[in-house]
Amino acid sequence: MELAIISDTHIPSRSSAIPEGFRDRLRRADRVVHAGDFDSSAALADVEGLAADLTAVAGNTDPDLGLPRTATLEVGDVTLAVTHGAGSPRGYEGRLAAAGREAGADVVVGGHTHELLDTTRDGLRLLNPGSATGAWPADLATMLTVRPDGDGLEVERYESW
Repeated sequence: MELAIISDTHIPSRSSAIPEGFRDRLRRADRVVHAGDFDSSAALADVEGLAADLTAVAGNTDPDLGLPRTATLEVGDVTLAVTHGAGSPRGYEGRLAAAGREAGADVVVGGHTHELLDTTRDGLRLLNPGSATGAWPADLATMLTVRPDGDGLEVERYESW
C-alpha cells in the first residue's frame, strides 16, 4: 500500500496546477491524503479525480467544502491522524502532536507551513508534505509518499520546480 501525501495546493489563488509528475504519483497511489488548503471546489474535484481513494481535511483558506477538520486512517499497523495545523508558526509541532494524541495516532500529517517536515515530538512522528504546487511561501513544490515498513512507515520526499 502506498499513500501519496500532499497539502497546500492553493489553486487558484497562489498556483494554477499540481505539477504533472506529482499528478502521476497521485494516480498511482492506493490512497491520497491532502492536509488542507485546496483553495477551491475545483481543486478538490481535481484531486478527487486523480485519487483512487482520498482522505482530506479542511484548511484555513478553504471555502466550505464539506471536509472535516481532522481524519484518521490505518496504514498497516500504524494509525495516522490528518489535520491542517492552522495557526501561528510558534507552537505548530505542539498542535500537531496534540491532534495526534487526541486521535490515538502514531503519526500525524499536517499542512499549513508549506515546509517539509519529518520529525518526532512527544513520541509521535510528525509529517508535513509542504506545498504540492510550491505556493508561496514555499520556493518549490514538494510531496511525500508513505509505505508500511514493519512496525513503522517508509517516507519518501519528492520535489518539483
